[in-house]
Amino acid sequence: MTLDLKTENALIQLVREAAQAEIMPRFRNLPEAAVKTKSSEIDIVTEADLRAEAWITAGIDSILPGALIVGEEAAAADPSCVDGLAEAEVAVIIDPVDGTWNFANGVAAFGVILAVSVRGQTVFGLLYDPVLDDWVLARRGGGTWFVAKDKAPRALQVAAERSYAEASGFIPHYLFSAEEQVKLAPGLISAQRVSGLCCSCHEFRMMAMGNCDFIQTPKINPWDHAAGVLAVEEAGGFAQLVDGRAYAPGICDGKLTVTTGPTLHAEVIKAFGL
Repeated sequence: MTLDLKTENALIQLVREAAQAEIMPRFRNLPEAAVKTKSSEIDIVTEADLRAEAWITAGIDSILPGALIVGEEAAAADPSCVDGLAEAEVAVIIDPVDGTWNFANGVAAFGVILAVSVRGQTVFGLLYDPVLDDWVLARRGGGTWFVAKDKAPRALQVAAERSYAEASGFIPHYLFSAEEQVKLAPGLISAQRVSGLCCSCHEFRMMAMGNCDFIQTPKINPWDHAAGVLAVEEAGGFAQLVDGRAYAPGICDGKLTVTTGPTLHAEVIKAFGL
């Protein structure tokens, strides 16, 4: 199953409306009481996350009735909602504000991520920037596209594969254990540039646009990775878990490496001692 254009457009418009109504009015305008912690001091949720997810969830019920809906904040309250992703006929995966730490601290590097999966395989991905109202969308078998309001869609392609020494990429080193961080250290200084945006949405957008070479993460969440992996793969890139498994949105264990090609994939894993 693939989505028709009417359904795609309805989902995109739903996300845009949620951002306009619930996210942007709260950007740099959040009272202290509107920010809560979840698993740690750096794992936070805001009123914008909760209200945007509720808005999008309600809209999906009319666009794709009967679909399993897995939102980041719903999963925080009930982790078992993720269990059905591998088998669901149709599922919609939502990160209402990806890059919440940036959002809550007034940094304009956050986004909304939405993915649709069919029987455990991602078929549609959306990486939306509420600040500039533009988006990257990917269709399985249909490429990856950059879309800005009132402009023709532009096909995207990842950068040409290069060596690790010449590569630039993203890694959230603070999410690794202290022991693992020691092993990461040589890899942090042996590439051209290694950094992090604290926002999967924009990291995947940059990679799909050809502006970076790899993304390495120790923690897999479907709302962070399903849409972005599809976007990179459809733009010509390569994604696989460190242990060799193919990525799927129902997989929530292991470490994920996303690169411009398989040779660099092996080099990234070696560089970080994974």
